Amino acid sequence: MTTSTTEPTAPLPTQVLEALIAIVGREHVLTDPEITASYSHDWSGRYAGSIFGVVRPASTDEVSSIVKVCAAHRIPVLPQGGNTGLVGGSVPGPTDPSMLIVSTRRLNRLDPVDERVGQVTVGAGVTLGELHAHANAAGWNYGVDLASRESCTVGGNIGTNAGGIRVCCYGMTRKQVVGIEVVLPDGSIMSHLSGLMKDNTGYNFPSLFTGSEGTLGVVTAARLALVRPPRASAVALIGVRDAQHALDIVNSAVPAGSRLLAAEILDAPLLRLIADTASLPMPLPSPSPHVLLLETESAAPGDIAMDLPDDVEAVIATDQSTKARFWRYRELAGETVGRLGITHRFDVSVPRHRWDEFSQAVRVAVMELPDVHHYFSFGHLADGNLHLEVIGPAADDERADETVLNLVADFGGSISAEHGVGRQKAKYLHLSRSASELAAMRAIKTAFDPHGLFNPGALLLVEAN
Repeated sequence: MTTSTTEPTAPLPTQVLEALIAIVGREHVLTDPEITASYSHDWSGRYAGSIFGVVRPASTDEVSSIVKVCAAHRIPVLPQGGNTGLVGGSVPGPTDPSMLIVSTRRLNRLDPVDERVGQVTVGAGVTLGELHAHANAAGWNYGVDLASRESCTVGGNIGTNAGGIRVCCYGMTRKQVVGIEVVLPDGSIMSHLSGLMKDNTGYNFPSLFTGSEGTLGVVTAARLALVRPPRASAVALIGVRDAQHALDIVNSAVPAGSRLLAAEILDAPLLRLIADTASLPMPLPSPSPHVLLLETESAAPGDIAMDLPDDVEAVIATDQSTKARFWRYRELAGETVGRLGITHRFDVSVPRHRWDEFSQAVRVAVMELPDVHHYFSFGHLADGNLHLEVIGPAADDERADETVLNLVADFGGSISAEHGVGRQKAKYLHLSRSASELAAMRAIKTAFDPHGLFNPGALLLVEAN
């Protein structure tokens, strides 16, 4: 997992380089290590590997031509969107073969919103923020939202089946994808973007490619379902003892006729770090072990549809600027922790009723490891998704990974809730998937990518043969 040199292991064969230039133009074939470094290192600081270079196609046909060249010359391919991943799925690892990164950022198709059915077709390189603005302008919302919305792309979200802060209301990315266009590893184009609500004609390819992490092909476009925006909302920051206390509040807070839009939790040390780093005031007069961020739908602007117990300390906002300020405490979490150094990040899910028990077990186990300086926890309380942050160990020190992920298995959870498996968790996938499931995954991978050229080492370990 250690970072490696940004120098390519070997230059692309001359005929491959010339073919790629002929397809996309010289300015969109990047081979200078100073320029390509940002593509070969991931945001977490734990993963980096060798690349031949970066090619930036602007159309599905160009992607198809690029993949055909790579298939003919057995060049490994790594599709990449905004490179905001946290598990090493968007960059090669130090022991992987050199790969050609196919950046989808120029695939920026943004069709008009189909207001009759609430759907839109977009290119894989469109950022989540651009999609939100486009849908909002037509009176719709897109149900997936992440703190990295201005950098992450639709293609990357599909590749990892991204979740985010609205899963409790709208579901994961997979639920939004109703059609997909993909360039397969042989260069052929598979496009099914009709978005029919009822289309019972065999295998569901949008579902299959959502969460495939670039191992089965390059997603170039998708047909996405949209949702009607909430009428209005209120956001509360509430002091709570623990996750169970917070869950009890969530379960009784939403009155009939309203919707739960978000329920997030942060531990007190992380809240203090965020407040100090961002020069924000502590949101509540009295300290509490955790803070719950709760957002519910209201009937009209200024209304509060939220039933809170009398014995909790809380502040509530209905105006847009104050709601945005409250959300900053949550959305700055990952960025703030990252400033402390190399961060070992864990995105896991456990049964909600065991959240506190699990969190305590992890805290004790992790803080006993050598070189651990800090440990923080936060997450999407309503769907049981915890984010655990460990700072101190070197990038290639996997003792925290092994400790945390084995505990997840012991508690009946999943080693990946929303970030994907990538390279970080490929060797631990057996903790959440049975041998027969892993065999089925390999069979699917082999059927689509018989030469193992697409993102080798991510999601599934590369077999010796």
